[in-house]
Amino acid sequence: MSANTAVKKAKARKEMTKAQWTWKEMKRNKTAYLMILPFVSLFFIFTILPVVVSIVLSFTDFNMLQTPNFVFMDNYINLFLDDDIFIVAIKNTFIFAAIVGPGSYLLSFICAWFINELPPKIRAIVTLIFYSPSISGGAYLMWKIVFSSDSYGYANSILIDLGFISMPIQWFEDAKYVMPLCIVVALWTSLGTAFLSFIAGFQGVDHSLYEAGAVDGIKNRWQELWYITLPTMKPQLMFGAVMSITQAFGFGAVVTQLAGFPSVDYAAHTIMHHLDDYGTTRWEVGYASAIATVLFLIMYGANALIKKLMAKVGN
Repeated sequence: MSANTAVKKAKARKEMTKAQWTWKEMKRNKTAYLMILPFVSLFFIFTILPVVVSIVLSFTDFNMLQTPNFVFMDNYINLFLDDDIFIVAIKNTFIFAAIVGPGSYLLSFICAWFINELPPKIRAIVTLIFYSPSISGGAYLMWKIVFSSDSYGYANSILIDLGFISMPIQWFEDAKYVMPLCIVVALWTSLGTAFLSFIAGFQGVDHSLYEAGAVDGIKNRWQELWYITLPTMKPQLMFGAVMSITQAFGFGAVVTQLAGFPSVDYAAHTIMHHLDDYGTTRWEVGYASAIATVLFLIMYGANALIKKLMAKVGN
């Protein structure tokens, strides 16, 4: 594009309103918009619309049977002032997210960095080994066997043989063990989509950048990582951060599979459990929508914070 053409387009842009300019650009790129229309339609129907409907229903007493009545802020008032279990759920969710979110993110990155240094054939095998727990349906079963509450469980058997305990520990029936064990299992199964995106990011770094960096004064691998690798991988790093946050705040399946629903003394009861309780068991959809809205706002705030932190990488 010549300088004169660019100047003319900028001048024409100033003379039009934003809506007129947008419409003109849409007509000019109508083929591209037609190509993305199926995805945009599905995204709107199955993502945007449910979020909007959930927010609206959170101000009602909808119960799936009767016509919803607006109760305005009553659901939110009850959540924070009358629902003691919800306060426990928020505390447990933040504890879990604060440990598993950053933990799984760093673990995924370190493992991906390690695997990237391996030869291609070995790299594929090791990637499958690390990734398999996140997609294996038997992952929880293995941990239930290890921490079985009788003397036949591996953990109890080893501790009894070593003389540390005389009676089997009721791992998932004792409130003080439930959350730590669930966190460990969640970290073990956390090498999922973010892990694969990091491996792809490492593979996509142009090696000529390292040569240019050496000329500019980069002296060691840590400087290469901070000034070249991480800035080049910013899209993958952001994607991995979003996935880790979503997984950490949306956790619930781990506890349900290991400790049942609800967990003993609500030791690992989270917002997701509270949402499932009111949304699919009690069918108090209005109240459940308020819970979902609170979770949505928490996750949105966490993602915004991560975006600001990620902008400083490599600077």
